[in-house]
Amino acid sequence: MKITDHHVHTEFSGDCSTPMDGIINRAAQLGLKEVMFTDHVDFDYPSVDICFEVDYKKYIEVLEKLAIQYSEMDILVGIEVGYQPGLNERINELLNSYDFDFVICSIHAWNGAELDKGDLFKGRSQEEGYRAYFKSIKYTIENFDNFDVIGHLDFIVRYGDFENKTIRYEDYKDILDEILSMIIKKGKGIELNTSGLRYKLSSMHPSPEILRRYFELGGKIITLGSDAHVLKDLYADFDKAIVQLKEIGFSEITTYKNRKLNFIKI
Repeated sequence: MKITDHHVHTEFSGDCSTPMDGIINRAAQLGLKEVMFTDHVDFDYPSVDICFEVDYKKYIEVLEKLAIQYSEMDILVGIEVGYQPGLNERINELLNSYDFDFVICSIHAWNGAELDKGDLFKGRSQEEGYRAYFKSIKYTIENFDNFDVIGHLDFIVRYGDFENKTIRYEDYKDILDEILSMIIKKGKGIELNTSGLRYKLSSMHPSPEILRRYFELGGKIITLGSDAHVLKDLYADFDKAIVQLKEIGFSEITTYKNRKLNFIKI
């Protein structure tokens, strides 16, 4: 089964140098007929060393040329929006200005804290840092609606100088149940992000425990994404992801086009 990778970065993301045409060629090699780009946009990102904003006028011009050059490939325009409090107006203005096919909402920074630098753990224990992250997700879902899925739900486990990098559902079930229930009630979804395996973690994002709870609560909307920043990671570990979803009980995964979802049987 060839499922479109719903989380892919290119040279337009501040932390990536992979050209768009490279992704398209790699997708063709894998037998895919469709490619989805979801480059980073993080307004007010706290680091001065990296910029996660995209010149979408140039972006669309490049995509239009590629669509002509690679007419056999359906090229979809997604986006990974980094949410922080106070950014609703700027994010909505961007999303309403272009015809995006798909919107991932992720948390990469929060009130000046860079998650990948371990800032949420400064002055906090491991558990307190994880809870601070989950509280940020809860706040986001309560205050922002213009997205399709929440990205890499438990990826905070990557960060912090801790020997045991795991998140047990039972330890955070109160807030996780609130988050998952709100996602479902709002008609949104989550992604199964396979990059956790590349980070040498014990699972993808989110963990099987959280995925199972999402399913138990009635969650049905779930996309697959590699979070690829280099060519070799495109479509990475999708076979393992599908096996895991089936074991939990999922019979379908979700794809998007024109912000409309479609269910595909697995």
